[in-house]
Amino acid sequence: MATLVQQPKTSRVVRFDCFEADLQSGELRKRGIRIGLRNQSFQVLAALLEHPGEVVTRENLQQLLWHDNVFVDFETNLNAAVGHLREALNDSAEHPRFIETLPRRGYRFLAEAYAPPEPQRNAGRVRLVVLPFVNMSESAQNYCSDAMTDEIITALASLVPEHLAVIARTTAMHYKGTHKDVGRIGRELAASYVVEGGIRRDNDHASVNVQVIQTSDQSHVFARRYEAALRDIFQLHSSIAKDIAIHLNLPGIAEEVHRTSAWVAGRRQATNNIAAYNEYIQGRYLAERLIPEEMAKAKQHFEDAIRYDPEFALAHMALADLFSWLGYKGYMRPKDAYAIGITYALRAVEIDDTLAEAHAVLASYHKQLDYNWPAAQRSMARALELNHTSPFVRFSNAMVILMPHNRIEEAVTELRGALESDPLDTGVRCWLGIMLLLGRDYDAGIDEANYMRELEPNSCWPPFIQGIAYRQKYFEESLRGKIRSDFAEKAIAGHRRAMELAPGADHLLAWLGFALGVCGRKAEARRILKQFQRSEHYILPTNFAHVYLGLREIDTAFDWLDRAVEERDQNMMPILSYAHFDPLRSDPRFDRLLRKMKLQA
Repeated sequence: MATLVQQPKTSRVVRFDCFEADLQSGELRKRGIRIGLRNQSFQVLAALLEHPGEVVTRENLQQLLWHDNVFVDFETNLNAAVGHLREALNDSAEHPRFIETLPRRGYRFLAEAYAPPEPQRNAGRVRLVVLPFVNMSESAQNYCSDAMTDEIITALASLVPEHLAVIARTTAMHYKGTHKDVGRIGRELAASYVVEGGIRRDNDHASVNVQVIQTSDQSHVFARRYEAALRDIFQLHSSIAKDIAIHLNLPGIAEEVHRTSAWVAGRRQATNNIAAYNEYIQGRYLAERLIPEEMAKAKQHFEDAIRYDPEFALAHMALADLFSWLGYKGYMRPKDAYAIGITYALRAVEIDDTLAEAHAVLASYHKQLDYNWPAAQRSMARALELNHTSPFVRFSNAMVILMPHNRIEEAVTELRGALESDPLDTGVRCWLGIMLLLGRDYDAGIDEANYMRELEPNSCWPPFIQGIAYRQKYFEESLRGKIRSDFAEKAIAGHRRAMELAPGADHLLAWLGFALGVCGRKAEARRILKQFQRSEHYILPTNFAHVYLGLREIDTAFDWLDRAVEERDQNMMPILSYAHFDPLRSDPRFDRLLRKMKLQA
C-alpha cells in the first residue's frame, strides 16, 4: 500500500482550475472567495492533490482520516466526505471534472494541479488596493470619503502603470466596512499592499489620515496625516498618491514617480471649483444605484456641477453615461435619451481630449444613436490609445464594438481583462456570464453565475443567467426531438427567482414570458403580454418581441423587432449572436433588420 506524502509544516498552496487549496490552513477558495468545507472533506482533497493523476485507495484514506481507531461505518462516512467535497467543487460523479471514482479501489484527481511560485517583489507589476476611506466627519454622508478613495485610486493608477497595478474602485468598494484583516484581503486580491485612510471635513478644511501596509507581514511602510484647505483638495489627491508610490520601496519607482508626476500635474485639472466638485461626487454616489428616483437626483447634481463649472468634463461625461443608462433600461424612450446624452458626450471630449472614458462613452453613442460603426470604432480606438488598461474602457470595447459584430471570444477576453484589476465588479461579471451564453458555452455561463452568487447572494443576475442557459438548452434539445422537462423547470425557476430578487423589472419579466412560451406555458406568457399592454409607463419594444417569439407568433414578433431597431432599443445589439434568433435568420425580414442596423451577418 502506497504511503501518502505528509503535509509540510510550512504553508503550501495548490491551485487547480479556479480553486486554490492551502494545505496548511485547511482553506479552500474559489476565485479568492473562501468555500466552507468540512475537515474530513478537505483532508480527502489534500490527499488527492498530493498525488494528482494517481489512485488514492480507500484504505489510504481510512488510515489518514481515522488512523487505527475502529470505525464501524467507514464506508458511509467516506462516501459522505467525498460527496460533500464534490458538492463544494460543483463536480459530478457521473461526469467528473476533478474527482474520478474507481469502484472498490479509491479515487483519482483528474485536473491539472500546480503549486504557484512564491511571489517575487519585483517581478512584473506590484498589485495594490486602496480600501474605502472612512468618513470621520460628523455628517453621516459618505460621498466625500468615497470620492477621496476614488481620486487616490485614479491618481495612483496614472502615476506608474508599468510598475503598479491598482485595484479598481468597484472592487475596492466591496470592502467598505469590512472586518477582514489585511493579510486576508491581500490573499483574496493577490495584492502586495493595502492603503487605508480616513477623511474629516470641517467647513472649509480637510484632514486626511493615510497608511500603507504590506500584506505579507502586515507591517506599516508609510503613515501620514495631511491637512489642507478644501480649495486645495485637488492637489492633495496627487500628493497622497505620490507619497504612497514612493514609499513602496521598489527599485526605480521613486525616479519614475518624480518623472511622471510632473506630467500628471501638467494635465488639465478636472475642476478647481469645490462647489462643482461637491455636486459631482454626490451625483455619482446616487447614479451608481441605477434606480430611477436616484438617477433623477443624480441628474440634478450633475447639472448643478456644470452650472458651477461649465468646463467640468467629468460632469459632462457623467450626464452622458446617465442618459445612456436611462435609455438602456427603458426609463426613457431610448432614442430620446440618446439624443440628449450625445451632446454631453461630445462636450466632455471637446473639453478634455485626454479623458479615455469620455471617448468610450462617445463611442457608445455613435453605436446606439446612429448605428455609426466607423465613428464608434474611431472613438474606441482613441479611448484604448489613451488608457487600454482601464476596466471601463475594456468593458466598453467589449460591449460597443466586439459584441455587436459577433466577436464574442474577443469580447470575453476584454471582459476578463477588465476583471483583472476589478475582480469583484459584479456588473462586468454579469456581462461576462451573458457573453459566454452568447458564445453558446452554457455550462461556462452557469459556472460564472454560480460564482456571482457567492459574491452577491441577493443579485438577480445569477438566476437570470441560469434561466437563459437552461431555456436555450431546452430549446436546442427540442429541435433534436428531445423534450427535457428538467431543463424547462430550471429555466422557468431561474427567471422567476430573478423576478423575486428584482420585482418590477420589465426586461426580466419579458425574458420570463419568453421562457414560458418556449417551454409550452402559453397562457402564463399571454398574461405577461397583457400586463405590458396595460402598463402606463414606457415598455421597451424587445420586451414585447421576446414574449411573442416565445409564443411563436413570428409576424407580430418581427413588427416589434423592427420597432426596436427604430427606437434604438439596445437589447437588439446581440442580433448576430442570439441563439434564439437562429430560426429567424433565413427570413428576409431579418436581413432587413441587419441592414437598418448597418450590420452584416
